[in-house]
Amino acid sequence: MRFVLDTNVVVAAMRTPTGASAALLMAARQCKFTLVANVALALEYEATCSRAEHGAAAGLSPDQVGIFLDAVVAMADPVETHFLWRPLLRDPADELVLEAAVNGRAEAIVTFNHRDFGTVPLQFGVEVLTPITALRRIRP
Repeated sequence: MRFVLDTNVVVAAMRTPTGASAALLMAARQCKFTLVANVALALEYEATCSRAEHGAAAGLSPDQVGIFLDAVVAMADPVETHFLWRPLLRDPADELVLEAAVNGRAEAIVTFNHRDFGTVPLQFGVEVLTPITALRRIRP
């Protein structure tokens, strides 16, 4: 399976290492699914995770946040964005996630914000899953 993680899932993984989001990153590290991301989404991960409040909540120094982000990006199968479908969603940051999913042939977008995506991803054959549902999909 190929999943794109919304930024909120990456932040949750960093802030709560025992949660479902962190378990998803561990599963990606164990090659139980393929994490896909494009450059724009990786930059969004960096911009958001590097905010002082997220590092403080995670108990990480800025250098440790950088190491975490490097590891996440290193695990991702890089996606080249050949086509843009904008605007289809309310939030421009969600457009980045959708474009990575469609261009990366992902089966699903993993997010805590189902409402923000609505039914638009389904038009491209992409499901929208919560982290716990995604974990259930990859764990028999």
